[in-house]
Amino acid sequence: MGNVWWLVVRVRTFAFMKLVVRVKLLPTPEQAAALEATLHACNEAATWVADVAFEAKAMKPLDLRKHTYQQIKTRWQLGAQAAQHTIKKTCDAYTTLRANLRNGNYGKPGSTRYEKAAGKPIGFRPDAAQPYDDRMLSWQHEQRTVSIWTASGRMKHVAFTGEAEQLVTVAEHRQGESDLLCRRGQWYLLVTCEIAEAEPDVHPVGFVGVDLGIVNIATTSTGTRHSGRRINRTRERDRKLRAKLQKKNTKSAKRRAKKHAGKEARRARDINHKISKCIVAEAGGTSHAL
Repeated sequence: MGNVWWLVVRVRTFAFMKLVVRVKLLPTPEQAAALEATLHACNEAATWVADVAFEAKAMKPLDLRKHTYQQIKTRWQLGAQAAQHTIKKTCDAYTTLRANLRNGNYGKPGSTRYEKAAGKPIGFRPDAAQPYDDRMLSWQHEQRTVSIWTASGRMKHVAFTGEAEQLVTVAEHRQGESDLLCRRGQWYLLVTCEIAEAEPDVHPVGFVGVDLGIVNIATTSTGTRHSGRRINRTRERDRKLRAKLQKKNTKSAKRRAKKHAGKEARRARDINHKISKCIVAEAGGTSHAL
């Protein structure tokens, strides 16, 4: 038997739902070079800020700003907004680290893994995501271009694309910051959207139990089963392919393995997402929901 979870579907008291939409940028080679230089500068600055925060034990935005703000602007030639976001990004990273340490995600205090995580400053990859607000990023939806701040100045007419439905969502519901991200040579903006939700007209009176397992990924207390046969078959096929490519160890095999990396996780996440939607829909359409 797997772990048992109880699904609770209830009338929401809030009026908005947050979504993150990934919009693909289509920069020219010159634009891509400017974006790359910008991410590298921001993340190099963030790594330095993290070192200062660790040494000075100043991990709140206001305290850390006193130690680093002017140096970021002078040394890396970042604008005021970029410098502020770099400091905030570092503070958020330390907040996440402390939460993981507190929740035991790095093992018990005193363990090798715990001490390794807690005993050194945080570092940022050169292409780690960087937040952008409306002062640094503007959208021209009809032209499907953005104007975006870079370390070498404002860059206009950067093309973007995406599914029509997603682009409509961005145009109508975008709120707050967007994150610039480079993944395997592709450029994206992760856009936060807030969508108003209609209040559901349901009057729940009970619960739906969900048993999580391996043979059956999920089985509800109403008798519905969601089989894990498909995902287990694909996992086995992926495992054999990885072993084959690792054994071959040629340039082409490494290139294929890199291209294939993450595919298994994305497939599993997609299947789990679809199953969870089915369970929520089932619960929401019966008198068992609460």
